[in-house]
This record gives sequence, structure tokens and C-alpha cells, in this order.
Amino acid sequence: MQAEMARADTINYRLLRIASERFGTNPDGMSQQQAQEATDIARREMFMEQAILAQPEARQVAVPQVELDSAIQMIRKRYESDDDFDEALAANGLDQETLRNSVERELRVEAVMNYISSSVETVDETEARLFYYLHPEKFEKEETRVVRHILITINHEFKENTEAAARDRIETIRSRVQKHPHRFEQQALQHSECPSALQGGLIGEVKKGTLYPELDEVLFQMKAGQLSEVIQTDNGFHILLCETIKPASKASLSDVLPALQEQLTQRQRVREQKRWLKQVLSVPQKASAE
Repeated sequence: MQAEMARADTINYRLLRIASERFGTNPDGMSQQQAQEATDIARREMFMEQAILAQPEARQVAVPQVELDSAIQMIRKRYESDDDFDEALAANGLDQETLRNSVERELRVEAVMNYISSSVETVDETEARLFYYLHPEKFEKEETRVVRHILITINHEFKENTEAAARDRIETIRSRVQKHPHRFEQQALQHSECPSALQGGLIGEVKKGTLYPELDEVLFQMKAGQLSEVIQTDNGFHILLCETIKPASKASLSDVLPALQEQLTQRQRVREQKRWLKQVLSVPQKASAE
């Protein structure tokens, strides 16, 4: 009886978490298809959790209280108030204790998997260097451009933002900037209707395909320091300033080596975890077959 209650608590918690993380809602807000998907995920997770925590390795790990408290707090922060949080728990057949037990089991599973892969040695520099030279395409950097932007929107509810008025305004702004390029930031701050106005119109360093297609096409034909013509999109009228161009390049080995070692090591750890988990999950199947 207790085992059945614990199983119900666990699946209720998982449905609450999956609904929030995957669909941005509570379990009762999911569609029938979403509910079925969430249930399938929850059952697979529970099956794996049970198998993992039944292994001898599970006795080698413990979940620090501070880590558990932090995980609970992260869940609580998804709700606007403590009352909303408590109501969500109650509505899904949970309370503080059952939530805590369910989260602790999840963290124990994570700790076991980390323990399993802890014996994997860090990939050394030689192996990382070899990977770098064998896969040069993975270290290519796309061309990027640092761009500033001024936007005047079209909104026929306001006379100053009708299409004709908006175009006149942006053309006037462009004329000022064309005569005094150093005033772009000031003009953006004073007139742009884009949030980037607060940073003097600075959008930042972008790669191709980041902006609206109409802006993207113009930006990547501009020269450094060049001011664009007025560009129209569904959002309104724009002018761009291409501040600098950073050509396509290849990241140097010295720049990527430490991160590459960590990345390759992590890949090895994941492989070891998958190997161990496959072995663990095959045991019940063999037993049931016999």
C-alpha cells in the first residue's frame, strides 16, 4: 500500500514538473495529447529511476541538504507566490514532504550517474589536439558584424506613426546622421522605438540570419562604418549602422583547448553512463524472460 502511494506521489510530481518545463502549464492545463506525452515520459523516468536506485552504486551517494533545498527553491520560483505554489501542489495530490521526497530521488539518480562517470579520465591535450586537427570545420567562426539600429514603427492609431509620417521621420533622422555620423547614438536614444535605443541603438555583434531578412540582407552587404538607406519591414522603418566587420575565421587551438578537453571528457562520461544504464536496464528484461 505504501509503495503504491509513493508511486502515485512520484508520478504526480513528475507530471507537475513535465507540464511546467515542457508545456509551460499545470497538469490540468495540458491537452489530451500533451497529457499522454507527459504520462509516457513520467513512466519512463520512473522505470529508470527505480532501476538505478536499486543498484549497489546508489548506496555510494548522498544528496546534501543544501542541494535539495536549492532544488526545491528553484521549483518554488516558477510560481508567483507561496500560495500559488502550495495550491499547485495540493491540486496535484502533493504536499511539501512528498515533493521533497520526489526531488531527492531525482537528485540521487543524478548523483549516481555522476558517480558512474567519475572514473572517466580527463581527455589529455594530445587527444584534444588530434580532434582539433581532424575536425577543422567544427572550429570555424562565421563572419559577424557589430550593428546599431534606429526604428520608427508604423501605427495608424497615431498620426506621427502613419506610414507617411513614419517615413518622413526616419528620413529626417537619417539625414542628420549622414551629416554627423557621430550622432547616431544620440539620435537612437532620442528617437528610436526599439528597446536598443537605451544602448544608443546597439544591437551588438550578429551573424547572418539573426535579424529580420530585409535587415540581414542589407547589413551583410554594407562596409564598415557605412550607414544604410531606409529599410521597411512589417515592423516599420529602419536604418542601420555597420560599425565593424569581423571576418570569418578559425578559432585557434590555444583559444579552444581547455574547453575542448572538457567537452570531449564530458562526451566520454556520457558514453560511460549510457553503457552502464543499458546494462542495468537489460537485467530485468532478462529476468522476466526467464
